[in-house]
Amino acid sequence: MIAAGVLVVFFIAIIVLFVFLYYFPIGLWLRTIAAGVPLPIGALIRMRIIGIPPGVIVTNLVRSRKAGLQLTVDQMQSHFLAGGNVENVVLAMIAAQRAQIPLEWQRAAAIDLAGRNVLEALQTSVNPKVIETPIFQGVAQNGIQLNVKARITVRSNLDRYVGGAGEPTIIARVGEGVVSAVGASVDHKEVLEYPDRISKMVLAKGLDAGTAFEIVSIDIADVDVGKNIGAELQTSQAEADRRIAQAKASERQYAAQAAEQEMKAETQRMRAKVVEAEASVPQAIAEAFRSGHLGVMDYYRLQNIQSDTSMRGSISGSVERGSDVPPPSAGPQR
Repeated sequence: MIAAGVLVVFFIAIIVLFVFLYYFPIGLWLRTIAAGVPLPIGALIRMRIIGIPPGVIVTNLVRSRKAGLQLTVDQMQSHFLAGGNVENVVLAMIAAQRAQIPLEWQRAAAIDLAGRNVLEALQTSVNPKVIETPIFQGVAQNGIQLNVKARITVRSNLDRYVGGAGEPTIIARVGEGVVSAVGASVDHKEVLEYPDRISKMVLAKGLDAGTAFEIVSIDIADVDVGKNIGAELQTSQAEADRRIAQAKASERQYAAQAAEQEMKAETQRMRAKVVEAEASVPQAIAEAFRSGHLGVMDYYRLQNIQSDTSMRGSISGSVERGSDVPPPSAGPQR
């Protein structure tokens, strides 16, 4: 029982020791003294209690003081509690001091809290980076399509890095400028011969306004000839004109067919009226007989006239049909 009690006391002592060393970071305190930036042990304990890892604060404090930066513990603590990356901000300020670029703690912390990598921004400010653009398609005034690919060299502008537009805006503006410059060319051969004209025209428009970058240069990497848009448009227009003309011709054809049908219907109506009139003639003759206005001799004379008219008509028709037939040849003359 005594041995078990001793083990329990031993384990409790070990736990208490670990808890003490966790809340009383003696090693970090000795490190600050050795680095020449002593911190009170109470400040380290307070960091541990409020949830700030004292190792991060001590490491970056020593790093900044050795680099000659007069940063305070309160600045680092407030930035850490705001969700920032203390190490990136301190490294960026050290790099800015080495490159003789003015960078204050407030600006660096604001860039970091804005969700951007302040260290990368500073590196890009010192060493400009190249942005590869997608292929931009423009059409010259002669209707030839050109596929243009560019390289944009940009430098970070720390004054506009917070609230400034990013790389997608730069690429979109450069694409708009490239398409506009190609469209202003009378002949696509001008662009192929002098591609630097495009970069000069685009660069002169000040496309980096309101962005987090400063455009250093725009270089045309590749220019390829694409489709003949003008010829395709002319072909499409010709096809459209053909279809319109065909539709108008069909409309006239249908109108003529409708007129022809109306004429046929009118002819049928006229024939029906003639047949109806002819059918009423025998009735009129019979009525004339009954009323005494027409005698037998008059009827015979009427029949003779009709027969004579029919005979004359048949004779004239046979003569017309035989006019194309050559007369029979006469026999040999002596």
